[in-house]
Amino acid sequence: MARKIQALRGMNDILPGQSSVWQYLENVVADVAKSYGYQQIRFPIVENTDLFKRGVGEATDIVEKEMYTFEDRNGESLTLRPEGTASCVRAADQAGLLFNQVQRLWYTGPMFRYERPQKGRYRQFYQIGLECFGMSSADIDAELIVLLARLWKKLGLLDHVELQLNTIGESSEREAYKAALVEYLTGFKDQLDEDSQRRLSTNPMRILDSKDVNTQAILDKAPSLEEFIGEESRAHFDRLQSLLTANGVSFVINRRLVRGLDYYSKTVFEWVTTHLGAQATVCGGGRYDGLVELLGGKPTPAVGFAMGIERLVLLLETLDLIPDEAKPSVDLFIVSFGEDAEVRSFVLAEEIRSHINDLVVMRHCGGGNFKNQMKKANNSGARFTVILGQDEVDQGICQIKDMQTGEQETCSFDSVVAYINTKF
Repeated sequence: MARKIQALRGMNDILPGQSSVWQYLENVVADVAKSYGYQQIRFPIVENTDLFKRGVGEATDIVEKEMYTFEDRNGESLTLRPEGTASCVRAADQAGLLFNQVQRLWYTGPMFRYERPQKGRYRQFYQIGLECFGMSSADIDAELIVLLARLWKKLGLLDHVELQLNTIGESSEREAYKAALVEYLTGFKDQLDEDSQRRLSTNPMRILDSKDVNTQAILDKAPSLEEFIGEESRAHFDRLQSLLTANGVSFVINRRLVRGLDYYSKTVFEWVTTHLGAQATVCGGGRYDGLVELLGGKPTPAVGFAMGIERLVLLLETLDLIPDEAKPSVDLFIVSFGEDAEVRSFVLAEEIRSHINDLVVMRHCGGGNFKNQMKKANNSGARFTVILGQDEVDQGICQIKDMQTGEQETCSFDSVVAYINTKF
């Protein structure tokens, strides 16, 4: 007997019972994005490795130890995309969409990172992202966050997530802060956790994200990034806060929030929850005004965010916020007995689908006795079952059974569509 082949660790199947919830979430996001003028963009899952080294940053955890990178037959280094922003910038710039233009784009699809799989975190995971290009003012930062607040409200999540904000200023301001931070932390190097010791020489601001208790205690007396923020960056952040307040969006300032990617500047934000244990962040983003130029394009202001679909689905399930319409269901089941009845049931099913939109109609195929077919109708969860046999075909009628009450009515072929329409 051949050995069964299993899915790779951390790369999961999305089964039929789960996919309907994913579709529900994706449809809600698509509707909200469309209402703000965002258009969908699609790009490859494989890119030139340099795109992520330059865009994400060589000193980030993603590039240093998480990317799936390989050489193709021509010796070119390729990488399965670990995130979407760099790919979106590459695609939009290559198509000439960015220079002196405003673009509102959104995307969805799989991303890949080699890290330890755990609940809510996988090696192949799916993200939805929104990116806006061509506007440098704080109002577009605010609009993206307000859009997210609207999305959370539609999903029933608004009371279960918290918005955290920070500003990390311009690159020159961060460089001055990094120097002061490194100078301070060098005196405590032996007391820092292992990751923070490594980051001290590669990406010191990521130390602010450390979950190590001792490291956080050392950081309590470290220089504050806020002290190095210039007047323009501060004004941008103040404007963002006032716009959010005017729109009724509550937030907290988290001065240690820096995000994990090199391309961010000024605004950074995360939506976090207390309902998923260690996997607290459900959405993160910010401004990245220098990324387009870093990747070879013209200077272009930009801001965006990404959210993990697995984590959001898990949150909806945890809070029991999945509506009935998002769960797999059958509205109408059709059973038939005899060759003529099978043909007529086939035609009837297509007539119903043609005249009643969004009705889930399942027809039994493959024959079988009455008892077995009715058992399948019951197991389908259908609200009504249409029953057709040779006698019904001869008389031009069908039986329609209410599967909840057990009541059964007779209906002519000519009126069955109208009758069913009254029931839904």
